[in-house]
Parts: sequence; C-alpha cells; structure tokens
Amino acid sequence: MTQVAVKNGNLEFALKKFKQKVARDGVPSECKKREAYDKPGVKRRNAKKEGIKNTRKRNKANKNRD
Repeated sequence: MTQVAVKNGNLEFALKKFKQKVARDGVPSECKKREAYDKPGVKRRNAKKEGIKNTRKRNKANKNRD
C-alpha cells in the first residue's frame, strides 16, 4: 500500500505526492483496463497499433537528433 507522510500539516503537498506515487505504480491505467472486457483479437490489434505508433515516434526522434 502506498503511504505518504504529511509534514508540517501540508496536506496539499502530501496529496500531490500520493497521486504521483499511485500514477507511477500504474493503478489508474490498470483500473481503466479492467473496466471492460476486450476480446483477444482486439487486444492484439491494439498492441500492434501501439507498437507502430511507438516505432514512428522513435524513428522521428532519431531523425531529428541527426
């Protein structure tokens, strides 16, 4: 379980840190994934699309670097 210490009664800062830690652990994306069932074929299709998108981003970044 994620814990954050509240220092000097600064609840706003502690809440911000808590949200960051939870997001880093992947809790929101996991909840979003579990909201609805995806068929295996749909999962594969989406994974392929994501891979293509990431490859294009990487290629674009490498092209700009040169």
